Amino acid sequence: MPVRSTEPHENFAHQHQDVRVDDTGKQFGDLELVEFCDFEFNARVARVNGVALRSLAQAPGTPLGLTMDTSVLTNNSTLTWTDDTEAAGSRLFGGRVTGATILLSKDNAQFGARAVGANGFKSPAAFPFTE
Repeated sequence: MPVRSTEPHENFAHQHQDVRVDDTGKQFGDLELVEFCDFEFNARVARVNGVALRSLAQAPGTPLGLTMDTSVLTNNSTLTWTDDTEAAGSRLFGGRVTGATILLSKDNAQFGARAVGANGFKSPAAFPFTE
C-alpha cells in the first residue's frame, strides 16, 4: 500500500506538475527521487502516526446513531445516540448516557460525541444527523 506524508510547507513545484526542467534548470514534477526526500522528517511523521493509531486502536468505537432533535424550535440542542457497551462514558457529558440537552443553539455551534474507554482512550467524534 502506498503511503504519502505531507507537510504544511510543501514545495508545490514537485507536485501536480508535468515532469520537466525549465529554462533556468529548475526541476518540476512529482518525482520519487532520493534527493527530494527528507528521511528524518518522514521518520518523525511515521512515529506520530504510529502513536495516533495505537491510541485509536485502544479506544472504544465511535458512538453510533448520533442524532440531533430538530422537531421543536428551541435554543437548546438535544443529541441522542446508541449505547456502546465498550465505552465507560462519553467525552462531553460523562457517565454512561445515551443523550443530553446542551444549552447552545444548534444554529451557532457544531456538535459531536465520542466514547471514552475505561482506559481513558477516546474514540473519534461522531457528528449528528437531524431527526
